[in-house]
Amino acid sequence: MNKRIEIDSMGELEVPSEALFGAQTQRAINNFPVSGTRMPEAFIRALLLCKAAAAEANAELEVIPPKIGKAISQVAKELVGHDSFMTHFPVDIYQTGSGTSSNMNANEVLSSLASQRLGEPVSPNDHVNFGQSSNDIIPTSIHVSAALELDTKLLPALKHLTQAIEEKAESVDGYVKTGRTHLMDAMPVRMGQSLRSWGTQINQNIELLESVRPILKSLAQGGTAVGTGVNAHHQFSALFCKCLSNNTSITFCPADNFFTHIGTQDIAVALSGKLKGSAVSIMKIANDLRWMNSGPLAGLGEIELEALQPGSSIMPGKVNPVIPESAAMVAAQVIGNDATITVGGHSGNFELNVMLPVIAHNLLESIKLLSNVAILLADRAIATFTVNEKQLEMALSRNPILVTALNPIIGYLKAADIAKKAYKQGRAVLDVADEETDIDRKDLEKLLDPRKLTLGGL
Repeated sequence: MNKRIEIDSMGELEVPSEALFGAQTQRAINNFPVSGTRMPEAFIRALLLCKAAAAEANAELEVIPPKIGKAISQVAKELVGHDSFMTHFPVDIYQTGSGTSSNMNANEVLSSLASQRLGEPVSPNDHVNFGQSSNDIIPTSIHVSAALELDTKLLPALKHLTQAIEEKAESVDGYVKTGRTHLMDAMPVRMGQSLRSWGTQINQNIELLESVRPILKSLAQGGTAVGTGVNAHHQFSALFCKCLSNNTSITFCPADNFFTHIGTQDIAVALSGKLKGSAVSIMKIANDLRWMNSGPLAGLGEIELEALQPGSSIMPGKVNPVIPESAAMVAAQVIGNDATITVGGHSGNFELNVMLPVIAHNLLESIKLLSNVAILLADRAIATFTVNEKQLEMALSRNPILVTALNPIIGYLKAADIAKKAYKQGRAVLDVADEETDIDRKDLEKLLDPRKLTLGGL
């Protein structure tokens, strides 16, 4: 591989000749051969958009030459539009805790491109990074990337899931099934009631995620190294947010307190907690689907999920609930990511949090995974399952818990005796109640009608 010599404050270093980055990025590549996993694409995209906004603001404030500011902004926006832009950002997640390596990676790449465009030197520090520090641009990019991914991916995906659930609930509301508490037979419910419970879960999560959006749009940019704003124009933060808002169609604003936004990641921790809540709901829905689909002969067999692939390399004809299983694994990963983000949030020591890259990675991974699996769950599991009506009716007819409806008439103890006898003899509770009470059979049929019992009340 051909090399060139680059110079930074620590001296000379060999860099691949074709690389757009410089010495500081190469030092990070050399220093952090940890995971082989780069910073998330959504984060780098946000970082570049922030660099463009900073250049525009600094040019307007005339603290850098306008033509240089314009060139930086142009190449940053063009780079984001390239499918292969991530090839220029090779730094490992597990780098310096401030994300300085990723910041300098962006500064060096944009410096190279802007220099090529202008035909004169553009400095990665004095021009691209003017009025900024890794300590405010990286927390800012975390907020911006999360806000963009939330608005464009996760919230639409969850709303799509809710719509799929509501449509399915309407179509299956005519089916009555055995309710289950403690995984044991309970009073009957309509299948639509069960599904609408899922829909409410997801809607609640949407509301919780939307509640954090306003504070997520408040940015650390302008606080520079420690929160005092040293080396940044006093109008920079407000103008930066104006430029960024114009470039993203999301309204961002400066933080009320830069020290808080630089020294902590409390907002990311709060958002992650709400993502974890969404994961818990996804896990519940996925497991309900798996149980209802279990069988088809030795399980509940209440529904049949769409057959998507062979389920076994050795057992012919076996088909497994692969989409709910995928969703459950996503939920587990998001819950684990939240634990990492929580630990990362602990690391706000004095004026800087020093686990920014891993917080960014886990936060954006959680959003990405939930976004993708919500659509899969909606389209390939919930929208497409069919109902096994015969299995539902057979289980209902033998459910001794239906006798609960007779409690107000014959009392709990007498009803318990009927339930035990029906279960022991494997008979319908209607037949046993007909023998054990003086209630007319037609009245018993009305009292024990499973669908009527789903309506509640006396």
